[in-house]
Amino acid sequence: MYIRNYFLRFPKETCDQPIISQLSRRYDIGFNILKADILPLREGIMIIELKGLRENVKESLAYLKDKGVKVERLSGKIRRDDEKCFQCGSCTGICPVGALYIQRPEMAVLFEPEKCTGCGLCVTGCPVRAMTVSFDEIAEEATV
Repeated sequence: MYIRNYFLRFPKETCDQPIISQLSRRYDIGFNILKADILPLREGIMIIELKGLRENVKESLAYLKDKGVKVERLSGKIRRDDEKCFQCGSCTGICPVGALYIQRPEMAVLFEPEKCTGCGLCVTGCPVRAMTVSFDEIAEEATV
């Protein structure tokens, strides 16, 4: 499974088109909308996680560009503050790639940054804000 995050900028002319839903139908791509601000007759923005075969993701990005959507690849870095974390496990239930999980029988919450896609779901799910995200890279051109 190939997973990448992208920043999308929609021209105002496309606000009434079901562009994102076409990714699933045409290209067999799963998506998770992490943040969106799209209003009628205005430019819209979206941060989206795309999941699927590498070739399908590449084809879906070409489709988005053909529709006039500007695509930028995001590379997020998640960090955990072990001083704040009290091992409650809230983050493990919402991590879509298993980068956060509970080790049994110790019941320790472990974090494997190399598995992390930087989606940021754990940041909002952590009750003590021990998880933080920083988007270190925003590429000029989307690359897969």
